[in-house]
Amino acid sequence: KRSSDFTRTLDRGVRVSARDLLITVAPLAARWPDPRGVRTDVAAFGGPRLGLIVSKKVGDAVTRHAVARRLRHAFAGSRDALGTSEAYVVVRARPSSAHRTSTELEHQLRRAFENPKVTGALAAAAEPDGAVAP
Repeated sequence: KRSSDFTRTLDRGVRVSARDLLITVAPLAARWPDPRGVRTDVAAFGGPRLGLIVSKKVGDAVTRHAVARRLRHAFAGSRDALGTSEAYVVVRARPSSAHRTSTELEHQLRRAFENPKVTGALAAAAEPDGAVAP
């Protein structure tokens, strides 16, 4: 997880808003255009990668870490909605997320992943000349 991964995902990804979360999904394209022309194919394994943004607005350190743990658990339970797609997912927790259970957060993530904007972006990236990778 690098800062550049977060930045590219937030700049180029598809944003979906949920009650307590702002989710950005940036699928990896089937071909990665390398501006240097060195490498055009990217080998990525393991399905979607998760990045979390849990600011001090959510609460004190203990609360932020609890929210982050619940979000990781929720992501583990909902990532199948993304299929086998390689993608970067950044989840920004809103202050109200501190009052939600893992199950409630998982439901919000699953609904976001099933949003037509996200499914369309994933389908476009799966094409050989699909979307530009983050």
